[in-house]
Amino acid sequence: MGTRKPYSSFTISSLLCFLSFFPVSLAKSTIEPCAVSDTCGAMVGYSLYTDLKVAEVANLFQVDPVALLTANAIDISYPDLENHILPARLFLKVPVVCACKDGIRKSFTRYRTRPSDTLGSVADGVFSGLVSAEQIRDANGITDPTVLDVGLTLTVPLPCTCFNSTDNLLPAVYLSYVVRPGDTVSGIAARYYTTVTDIMTVNAMGSMTVKPGDIVSIPLPACASSFPRYSSDFGLIVPNGSYAIAASHCVQCSCGPGNLKLYCTPASLAVSCSSMQCKNSNLMLGNVTMQQSSAGCNVTSCSYGGYVNGTIVTTLSTSLQPRCPGDHQFPPLIAPPTALSDVSSLAPAPSPSQSGGTGTTLPKPSTPGSSVFSGLSPANGPSGSASSAPSLSKALTVFSNALFSCLTIVIVL
Repeated sequence: MGTRKPYSSFTISSLLCFLSFFPVSLAKSTIEPCAVSDTCGAMVGYSLYTDLKVAEVANLFQVDPVALLTANAIDISYPDLENHILPARLFLKVPVVCACKDGIRKSFTRYRTRPSDTLGSVADGVFSGLVSAEQIRDANGITDPTVLDVGLTLTVPLPCTCFNSTDNLLPAVYLSYVVRPGDTVSGIAARYYTTVTDIMTVNAMGSMTVKPGDIVSIPLPACASSFPRYSSDFGLIVPNGSYAIAASHCVQCSCGPGNLKLYCTPASLAVSCSSMQCKNSNLMLGNVTMQQSSAGCNVTSCSYGGYVNGTIVTTLSTSLQPRCPGDHQFPPLIAPPTALSDVSSLAPAPSPSQSGGTGTTLPKPSTPGSSVFSGLSPANGPSGSASSAPSLSKALTVFSNALFSCLTIVIVL
């Protein structure tokens, strides 16, 4: 009878084998635990996997085409915009509704499978790494991922965070961003006008190391509303440098660049809307009058107060300011992109301190859309935690290969 090898030799050999086959860590995604069934407005960063029409991108995420365009400050005065073809690899910020499901913040969309689709190609290709094959499999109860029928409607979970729609007690919208090759935490912070400390705190990061495929949550400065809770657009919040359509397509609201105060005006192409005139005045929604006096500047404005039971609520306010403000500056608009050279990155507009208050003086025409965000009222929120989620398909393939090889070695031993 031969001598049996010691158990410690078996253990060490197996461990060394796994380490040699599995040297890289899994991609990580920031998750936010939740306990109540509320929602908030959030965003996901999406890079087009191929040339797509505006309507096709909107359908992919089940959002209104106008909401998609206004969230990226794309000029919607152009004709037939829903059929405008956007170029492959264009980066867009897609507005989503972030809900609480199974104790974690998630957003959901649906996808109809096509010939040659696999869970991996849908996750990594169509949705640009915002979800993993395993997450799609689990969300749909798929027992055999190698068999994917054509025409199958899949539920696709997407990452999102709310954190009470605040960052350091200031209004914010959170963007779930897939890290790309060459990205650094400092570079991401500079691009989105936030700080390295903010990103590391929100994502519970122990170091500044990020890898392609990681999903980080980025706080975007925003303009928050103060509408009453019974308003249908209660909690409306608009990221800096963008627009939103509210009040059943009748009102257009913008944020920045001169300040982070929500500014709303009538949507130019709206039809069948209730009165937008402030009571006891001749002012319409968005109008401002100024009168200089020895004591300062008397400013009277007609502002948007929410949408209640089909009625646009307007509020007349007066204030005495040291000097009269200049014309309101609107966020700059870009033409609908047709090539990547048209726009390098659809990042948020600079913060007020960096922008110098410049922007588009007159609002552009708007077409009917839907309210982009309606969620929680601002409050201080917690930081998130890291989860190795979106790139598990590739990692598990490596793991299975390692397992087979190591079992072979163990048998030999």
